[in-house]
Amino acid sequence: MTTYEVESIATVIGGHTRVQDDYQGGVESVIRLNEQFPLESLQGIDEFSHLTVTWHFHLARPEDVQLHARSPRGNSQWPASGTFVHRNHRRPNQLATSYPRLLRVEGRDLIVTDLDAVDGTPVLDIAPYFAQMGPRGAVRQPSWPGEMLDPSYWSDAADRRG
Repeated sequence: MTTYEVESIATVIGGHTRVQDDYQGGVESVIRLNEQFPLESLQGIDEFSHLTVTWHFHLARPEDVQLHARSPRGNSQWPASGTFVHRNHRRPNQLATSYPRLLRVEGRDLIVTDLDAVDGTPVLDIAPYFAQMGPRGAVRQPSWPGEMLDPSYWSDAADRRG
């Protein structure tokens, strides 16, 4: 197997303080670009409404990886599906991609909302979201992702009970 070594380019500051399902919306956080990158590397990013952010589930452990089919969130009402059908920390490389809204840029800080990563998360890549690079054609999926994520995943975090 080929391996790759990558270094984080930024860190998530603030925002969510613990890992939890649902209620990911309405929370501002900062993606702080590492000092070794010049400010010029962010030039023009403020013209975009959304970012594509690749990040590492840094609080996950290697033993969290599960390569067998399982029902999402352990709910037997949803069909068992393989590791590469899930979008969680149990994936082999424990990587995630999110599409937060960019609110503003302050120096090397990208202030975003709707980033489902926690404080201290290492960011491996940042790019603006180009609508032309999104899905082409009709998007097809089974019903369970909508049942699992709507409406609670992006509900405002302030509405979480407990």
